Amino acid sequence: MANWLLKSEPDSYGWDDLVRDGGTEWDGVRNHVAAKHLRAMAEGDRALFYHSGKDKAAVGVARIARAARPDGEDGWVSVRVEPDHPLPRAVTLAAMKREDALKDMAMLRQSRLSVSPVSDAEWAVVMRLAGE
Repeated sequence: MANWLLKSEPDSYGWDDLVRDGGTEWDGVRNHVAAKHLRAMAEGDRALFYHSGKDKAAVGVARIARAARPDGEDGWVSVRVEPDHPLPRAVTLAAMKREDALKDMAMLRQSRLSVSPVSDAEWAVVMRLAGE
């Protein structure tokens, strides 16, 4: 099982929307690196649901419910994402940046990526910060 981070603007599609809908197709990703990460996802993988924009915080844990399938005709892909559980407390970008153990986290190194991997060690740190 792999771990990921999925970014979304809460004003366009946030954690509450994912919970309300029971899941969504994570589509519309048009960055080659982020699309490569989507292709690497497998059913059962976990993902931090991260609110970008003004919130800038991981707010929930989602699961990948279906691996990549085509999204359009140009080689792009999408995955099915479903909510698992909200984090006991949001983990802000500022809190992540303060943690030496997260200094190499892909999201912190390439902040514009909407989909990025999270190592097991990084996942454990974020879960500790969240109170899990």
